[in-house]
Order: sequence, then C-alpha cells, then structure tokens
Amino acid sequence: MSDRLARLAIAAVCAGVLVLAGCQQGGSTGDKPFRVALLTPGPISDGGWNASAYEGLQLIKKELGAEVSNVQTGTPSEFVQGFRDYAEQGYDLVFGHGFEFQDPAMQVGKEFPNTAFVVSSGSVHAPNVASMTFHLDQATYLAGIVAASLSKSGRAGCVGGIKLPVIRTTFEGFTAGAKSVKPDFVVAEAYIGSFEDVAAAKAATDALIAQGADFVLQNADAAGLGVFQSAGAKGVLAFGTNRDQSDVAPETVLASATISIPKAFLQVAREVKDKKFKGRVLEEDLASGVIGFVVNPKLANRIPADVQQRVADAQKQIESGALKVGQ
Repeated sequence: MSDRLARLAIAAVCAGVLVLAGCQQGGSTGDKPFRVALLTPGPISDGGWNASAYEGLQLIKKELGAEVSNVQTGTPSEFVQGFRDYAEQGYDLVFGHGFEFQDPAMQVGKEFPNTAFVVSSGSVHAPNVASMTFHLDQATYLAGIVAASLSKSGRAGCVGGIKLPVIRTTFEGFTAGAKSVKPDFVVAEAYIGSFEDVAAAKAATDALIAQGADFVLQNADAAGLGVFQSAGAKGVLAFGTNRDQSDVAPETVLASATISIPKAFLQVAREVKDKKFKGRVLEEDLASGVIGFVVNPKLANRIPADVQQRVADAQKQIESGALKVGQ
C-alpha cells in the first residue's frame, strides 16, 4: 500500500471512530429524547396541588434526563387539545393533573396509542392510560384527630374549591378522624366554586370562624391562601393539603396532609422510559409512603405528647389495614 493510501485509510478509520463516538452521546440528533409533559388545571405557583406536580416534572427532568413541558388548561376542550398537541409532537408521557382530566385522557388515548397518559386522582384506565388514586383522606383523618383533641369550641371548618369527589373525601376523612376522638364534634364545610379565588376563600373562612370553628382545613389549591390569611388574622390554626404548606403560613399552618407527587410521578415516568408501563389504577396511601402527615416543626410544641401518640397509633393502624378510612 502506498503512503498516500495508508494515510487515507487511517483517516477513514479515525473518522469512523469519531462518528461512532458522536452516536453514543445522548444529546446527538440521532437519538430520540424522552419527552414528558404536564397539564395542570391551575397555576404552578399555587403552593399546593399544581406546584407539587411541577416539582414532579422537574424531578423527572433531573433524574431521567427528560425534555419536559407544561401548560395550564382550564376547560374540558383545553384538556383534550392539550393532550392532543403533546401527543402529536411525539411526547412519550403526558400527565393530566386532576380528576377532571379522566374523560379527555381516555378520548385522546384512543387516538394516540403510542403515548402514555396518566391522570392524577382518577380511576380510569386503558392499555396506554393510567390513573393515580391518592388516599389523602388517610392523612386528613390524622388532622381531624389533632383538631378534635385540641379544639376548645368543639367545631372545625373545611374550605374547598370546587365540590369534586376527591375534595369531598378529604373532608370526610377529616370529619371521621375528629369524631373518633369526640363523636359529637362538628365539622362545617364550605365550597367557593373556584380554585383561585383567594378573596372568596377568605370570606368563607371568616364565616366558619364566626360560627365557632377554631381549626380549619383547606383543600382549595391557590385559593387556600385566603384560608390561611383569615385563620392567621383571627388566631386560628389551619391544616394544609397536598404538600407541606408550613412555609406558606409558618405561624398558622399546624400540619399538612401531603402527597409526594414528585415521587409518584417519577415512578411512573421511569416505567414509561423503560417500556414497562401498563395502564392501570395506581393506589397511593400512607403505607406506600406517597401520602404523609407532616407537622410544622415551628408549631410542633402546640401538640401535646399524648395527642402525638394518638396520631402515631392511628397511622400505624391505617398502614396495617386494621383501620379503614373512607370505606
């Protein structure tokens, strides 16, 4: 072989090595990225339900190297269009964060069988559609125990956004927990018809406190800020939901019934990426570790040791199945 041919052969080999090395890089144009999207019914700045979903999306980005996107949708037609837009763009997984996304997920899921759709707080499923059922009422049951144990008036209040089944069950759990301590304990409920109307939530809380409630549980997403404002102004303690909300109102939120939505989201996203996803209903509860009851450390001394023990005992019973909540 001539020197010139030898040099050309070596150059060709080197070029081949460089091309191969380039193909092995995850960011090359030859690889299809793992893509995950999120539809939320409200703003991700709500400090609760939607904020937790966004945290989950960011965790998926960090842990799985996914390309992510999110959009706020407010009407059934927007839910459908949001799912469809992401599926048409080739997203592998799309979360619809709320009970209200069930029918749209089932509809669009039939059109795009190669995309996985997951609904939070749902009960529907298909080969490429799954739902997550969060038994948050198990944690609000524990909040009810605390409220009834510490209340001086024998009354508490619950403020919700829209009267959806997933909101009602959290209030039912709270009431059951309170009545397990004091059977005649009174829990009044108020729904404001919105997840964003802070003023309406504040007014509803003012009314409940005027009726004698000295503890208030909120499940109103962004509007929950109004509950905390009212409770704080009147020296009443409150309970947060969906995530630890002690940072939202450190002097007012005694504890929170939490959902580790990021943990749940990451779990199902990993299944999709590993091609192990199956449409089904995923049950998440205290026993799974996704549901929790978190006391604000700044106000922990407000809960006497005997009440803390009562809560701990009830949690163990719920986790073991000896105590059924909502059944």
